[in-house]
Amino acid sequence: MPDALRVVVAEDQALLRVGLGRILEAGDMVVVASVADAASLPAALARPDVGLAIIDVRLPPTFTTEGLQAAIAIRAERPTLPVLVLSQHVEPLYARELLADGRGAVGYLLKDRVIDVDAFLAAVRQVAAGGTVLDPEVVSALLAGRPVDRLTDRERDVLALMAGGRSNAAIAARLFLSEKAVGKHIGSIFTKLDLPPAADDNRRVLAVLAWLDG
Repeated sequence: MPDALRVVVAEDQALLRVGLGRILEAGDMVVVASVADAASLPAALARPDVGLAIIDVRLPPTFTTEGLQAAIAIRAERPTLPVLVLSQHVEPLYARELLADGRGAVGYLLKDRVIDVDAFLAAVRQVAAGGTVLDPEVVSALLAGRPVDRLTDRERDVLALMAGGRSNAAIAARLFLSEKAVGKHIGSIFTKLDLPPAADDNRRVLAVLAWLDG
């Protein structure tokens, strides 16, 4: 498969590591390296044809933030390399750190999402194409307790879907609205949050999350 997406997987749990490889290969992708710790990542990512890294947040030896720190370091060295981070639990602080560079082509998903193979593969492709994917539970955690009182319930629904990387068309389909109505809601959201509309979905998502965090 000469044009297939080439992926590096870093996951310490052997069964999940193997399972991820099989899911990716079933999705017509190629796993060029599969490692169990962050120390092995630099060599695995040395290949120039790697198109995506999937990394567990917690890797040996301490199982704290080795995977996250590796992902951030990778992005510093190769800003255009798409990175999808997997986590066992909702840890919004990690999501904020990963999104901090504002470049997009990043994802943060709970490991439970891997069970929905089609949705997981769609998320992988979205990140590989330069998009931003956030787990719905992470989005909820980011929104919780934030000053969004100025927004209506519908605008909050739209904001949550925006933060999850959805396009206007996808938001319209999810909420049974027209794209024109979604556009109006988004305009209202940016007005109420004092944020100018961004030129693309990725910067739009990051701008909203930055406001919520600030």
